[in-house]
Amino acid sequence: MARRTARFRRRGLMFVLSSPSGAGKTTISRKLLEDDDNLQLSISATTRPKRPGERDGIDYHFVDHAAFERMAQGGELLEHAVVFGNRYGTPRGPVEKALAAGRDVLFDIDWQGTQQVYSKMPDDVVRVFILPPSIEELERRLHTRAQDSDEVVAQRMAKAADEMSHYDAYDYIIVNEQVERAVVEAKAILTAERRRLKRLIGLDSFVKQLRGEG
Repeated sequence: MARRTARFRRRGLMFVLSSPSGAGKTTISRKLLEDDDNLQLSISATTRPKRPGERDGIDYHFVDHAAFERMAQGGELLEHAVVFGNRYGTPRGPVEKALAAGRDVLFDIDWQGTQQVYSKMPDDVVRVFILPPSIEELERRLHTRAQDSDEVVAQRMAKAADEMSHYDAYDYIIVNEQVERAVVEAKAILTAERRRLKRLIGLDSFVKQLRGEG
């Protein structure tokens, strides 16, 4: 009778993508989510009013200021910040539930949010920073989007310089010269990090059985 082999499972990871505006983070994130059924987007809580077409629990968790403050004070948020007078944050509960189930969670946050998340769950976080191939190309992309005035583009460029100065707070760097190649590189990082020894649960028993010790 064949011996039944023990199996092992994997703890999920938190895949953080950061970049200055225009470097391609949103496009890369969207492609990763489309191609990977085991990757889900982290859904933020916000005090911002719901916009037409947005759905609670799908686009954001919409809460009032009092509820958000309770979450922040109670340690229920992995990171939070104020943006244009509205508060945004990442609820901890859904993320921990996903990781325990072996699912990976994608974070589209800036370097400050990344620092907060990493300080709370360092063993689960994989930090990737996306750079443009040149400052001229970044400015061209911002103008090409045709969504912002020259003044706004100048402000985004100034902010980009500050954001890029924090590149060394990340584990991996992707230079997004060509988006398809950048997606391939992001997938390679994700694949490798999923095989990290520290994420494999029950591997010791599995190996012992392979060795005939179980």
